[in-house]
Amino acid sequence: MSVIVIQFITLDGIVSDPDGSGGTPTGGWAFRHGPEAVAGDKFQLGSTLDDGVMLLGRRTWQLFSQLWPGRDDPFSARMNAVPKLVASRTLTDASAWVNSQVIDGDLMDAVKCERRDVIVAGSLSVVHALMAADLIDEYRLLTFPTILGTGDRLFPADGPATYLECRSAEQAGAAVLARYGRPPRPGADAGA
Repeated sequence: MSVIVIQFITLDGIVSDPDGSGGTPTGGWAFRHGPEAVAGDKFQLGSTLDDGVMLLGRRTWQLFSQLWPGRDDPFSARMNAVPKLVASRTLTDASAWVNSQVIDGDLMDAVKCERRDVIVAGSLSVVHALMAADLIDEYRLLTFPTILGTGDRLFPADGPATYLECRSAEQAGAAVLARYGRPPRPGADAGA
């Protein structure tokens, strides 16, 4: 099992309001580059969506539950079919989007007990909690040629030091998809 974080991000590390739904003055920055930069499986999730589980915070889940169910292209079909776990202290009913359920209990326990790959989309508070618990194995960052100077950052200034390896980087429309993963943990080997 791996925990994979996927994010739209600016050159200066901002992840807030890439689509403009948050109504911030700089919102919509990712979508200014056209649909080819954001449409489809830009994060190269492929079969991970078929075999894994998506983990979303309440706000991201509520936004996605309004966007994805009405779409029927192949990528949307995968997004609608993937099992979805919702981390929320206030949401009790996740029936608005098929295959969704609110986590009953502790978020960290739910992630640690999961046997499938966990894909975390958006959901910055969830990502920060997973960072603090050292549970993230890979970041897939779609970096846009934009500098905002203000907004919520993926990596907070007071966050833990983290050392990653670049696994790949390639152009995706106006953006660059980079995959970063943790190096092998000391003492871990492929046969364990």
